[in-house]
Amino acid sequence: RSIALAARRAGVAYDDEAALLPLVRAADIRFEMKDGVNHVYLDGEDVTREIRTPEISMGASTVSAQPKVREALLDLQRRLALESGRSGAVLEGRDIGTVVFPDADHKFFLTASEDERARRRYQELKIRGEDVTFEAVLEDQRRRDTQDSTRAVAPLKPAEDAIVVDTSRMTVEEVVDRLASHVVGLPG
Repeated sequence: RSIALAARRAGVAYDDEAALLPLVRAADIRFEMKDGVNHVYLDGEDVTREIRTPEISMGASTVSAQPKVREALLDLQRRLALESGRSGAVLEGRDIGTVVFPDADHKFFLTASEDERARRRYQELKIRGEDVTFEAVLEDQRRRDTQDSTRAVAPLKPAEDAIVVDTSRMTVEEVVDRLASHVVGLPG
């Protein structure tokens, strides 16, 4: 998402692999927890909100489909995760368990019904003041899912050893409890 934002700012097309590579190599991306929220910084600027817009979400899908960009991003993702220290890291993304960290200790593939996922995203965008319709959010989601699941590089799919959790009828707290029960070995 940060590279998609950098590309938009630089006027680089999301599918221009040759022009994207220098952006990936030059980007200073870091994470910082503040008040329980993970903030994302791009070249020292907090871009947490900007990278969650519908345009950047679709741009991230296109950017990450470029093979050489994907390869460079893998190195970055692994470095950022390993910098988290001895306690480990919790990572989310469409190919974290299959490509980025295929040997992770715990892998979960969270899913929900198409309508529920769109409803959640729609509510998130409305709370942030975005002028969107549910139908537009649903269509963007369908387009991104298709693009991500059919791309040649790191397609969207659960890892063979991932625990698949359908969160359609679960609260955030219930999801966290379910995942934690697997990590610490509690009944869940």
